[in-house]
Amino acid sequence: MPEDPLAGFDAFEHTHDGVTRQVFRSGTGPAVIVIHEVPGLHQEVIAFGRRVVDAGFTVFMPSLFGTPGKPFGWGYTMRIFPQVCVAREFVSMATDRTSPITTWLRALAADAHAECGGPGVGAVGMCFTGGFALGMMVDDRMLAPVLSQPSLPFPVGKRRKASVGISDADLADVKERSAHGACVLGLRFTEDPAVPPERFDTLRRELGDGFIAVEIDSSRGNPHGIGKRAHSVLTLDLVDEPGHPTRAALEQVLAFLRERLLVTDQVG
Repeated sequence: MPEDPLAGFDAFEHTHDGVTRQVFRSGTGPAVIVIHEVPGLHQEVIAFGRRVVDAGFTVFMPSLFGTPGKPFGWGYTMRIFPQVCVAREFVSMATDRTSPITTWLRALAADAHAECGGPGVGAVGMCFTGGFALGMMVDDRMLAPVLSQPSLPFPVGKRRKASVGISDADLADVKERSAHGACVLGLRFTEDPAVPPERFDTLRRELGDGFIAVEIDSSRGNPHGIGKRAHSVLTLDLVDEPGHPTRAALEQVLAFLRERLLVTDQVG
């Protein structure tokens, strides 16, 4: 029998506003919500979660779609992708709406903070869920939001390329928190068409020094041989070797979580 990819994580159900989803928990220390990418909570996302546990945090990994622990595959992805695109919990095209799933994630983060303590909570969103950590930032408990290749809304047209995937009201709240010292960390490959540079330009303009951008060179002829189709910075396209820019990005994420959550004197 194959080894359980989620071994060491305790499964439980979290319910908010009548919606119940399975969540996998492991570790000790302040809470970090790891929000998986399409097609689901696959093994590379779980491996990232284990790294966060090892860094001194309690990781909560909700299963939003797909089968927890099922390996990544393109056929699997193509089956799941249309389902999440039409689901009402996710806003894939609108430029001025926060995905409704964010409310459920905020409630999970609030409960995780109450359970784990510490100065606040972190969240790491990826790809389809990349921007959800930004929407969670309207809650003052969210101190360490990480947007890894935030792909919503789908970058069709000028407005969508520049959109950050939350409502104007939520963006105003995020900007207010940023003005008082809160920070957002964003990751992307430079040639990734799913995460156009205009999106990070918006975050720089709106948040100023409150936005920390990690943009990894994937242009033709780049010194690390990163392909132009590279997308998943912390999982599928991670090259876990010293000196590689994706390894440096991973280490920067872990350092960001430590700086924001493992000290008591925080702002924002």
